[in-house]
Amino acid sequence: MSKRIAIAVVGTLGDVQPYLALATALQKSGYSVVLGAPVDFEPMIRSYGVEFYNLGSNIKSFLTQSRFESAMSKNLIVNAPALLAQGQKIVDTAARHAWRMAQNADLIVLHMNTSFCIDIAEALNIPAVMTAMQPLNTTREFPFCAYYGPPMGPTLNRMTYTALGVAMVYWNLPRNRLRKEVLGLKPRSKTGSFFTDTRGRPLATLYAYSPLVAPRPRDWPRTAQLTGYWTLPDNTGWEPSVEFRHWLAAGQAPVYFGFGSMPFGAKRNTQLLQEGVALWGGRAVVARGWGGIDPRDLPPTTFAIDRAPHEKLFKYVKAVVHHGGAGTTAAGLRAGKPTFALPQGVDQPFWGRRVHELGCGPAPVRLKKLTPETLAEGLRDLTTTIRYEAAARALGEKLLAEDGTGNAIRVIERVIGGYGERVERKRA
Repeated sequence: MSKRIAIAVVGTLGDVQPYLALATALQKSGYSVVLGAPVDFEPMIRSYGVEFYNLGSNIKSFLTQSRFESAMSKNLIVNAPALLAQGQKIVDTAARHAWRMAQNADLIVLHMNTSFCIDIAEALNIPAVMTAMQPLNTTREFPFCAYYGPPMGPTLNRMTYTALGVAMVYWNLPRNRLRKEVLGLKPRSKTGSFFTDTRGRPLATLYAYSPLVAPRPRDWPRTAQLTGYWTLPDNTGWEPSVEFRHWLAAGQAPVYFGFGSMPFGAKRNTQLLQEGVALWGGRAVVARGWGGIDPRDLPPTTFAIDRAPHEKLFKYVKAVVHHGGAGTTAAGLRAGKPTFALPQGVDQPFWGRRVHELGCGPAPVRLKKLTPETLAEGLRDLTTTIRYEAAARALGEKLLAEDGTGNAIRVIERVIGGYGERVERKRA
């Protein structure tokens, strides 16, 4: 009988896609897999033949509400308490659903937003594997991924990771409620970690990005491993429309613009795009994602697409400009395209810096600091600097040769085998 793997993820499209890639690879390796995610993603997950389990709330609705827009663009302090409370309700619901999903599983795969799966694994006496799309284990080599500022020394770098301790306090409330009301377990320690079980033992942690893009820090624990990217092959059959093909043929190769699943500031972003592209003088193709751009009244030099798979769309562009999310950064680099990052927050500053440090694009400019003039300057730099194109192409060829999901599965197999041996030793 095949081993059963339960995977739990709560987040945006960029969060869910890598886990779906892992799920499909696990199935091909003979595992029984169930992928728990917000209801938004049920059609996509089922389209790959993967068993779906509903973990609750519609994440798109949560992110596109007016309060979120106000928090990001106007007053974070006023709006943050209500948003944090909503976030905890989403997590609490997801945790209770994940408990039911995980019955009969042999291992649980989770990430930071579903850290309650560590408690579920404890209650079921099965192993848990932590995963992440960005570096989160404490290190002296660079600051916490959300840090946006001047370089710091090793000691200050390490101190920035106290932000994870604050996050842990936030997540512990719904986790302890779950432990008491559903799992029958004692409360977690307030000083717990995302990377350890309740007893403080380190969890196997898989980082789903390439060491070619961000090398593994030398001071990380042995349990933290980089696998390479978990890339989901496109199954939509997307091809450029006749209208898009005519537009492409009418001028030089465009630059791609996208803001991923960050639906904030559409009015300002659109104005920046219109004025910046006009000053630059080139052409742009814009993907709407979940928002962040208003496709109405765009000039003839800009073409708007509702949605297209990056691996196919990027074949038609000269370079890419985006928010710096882990997934879009990976797609651009795998396609060998020079990249200009406009980070808003979370891990985006880190990936923007890495792209620049790798020689694959200009230094990132924070989106809230961007002006039409700095955008035009960045676009000129992005599209005329030959070394960016050469570095991106060379890196892309190497990334395409990696087997991220295969590397992850090998670690998962060792964790399952090692856990079984440990249980047998206890019984003996």
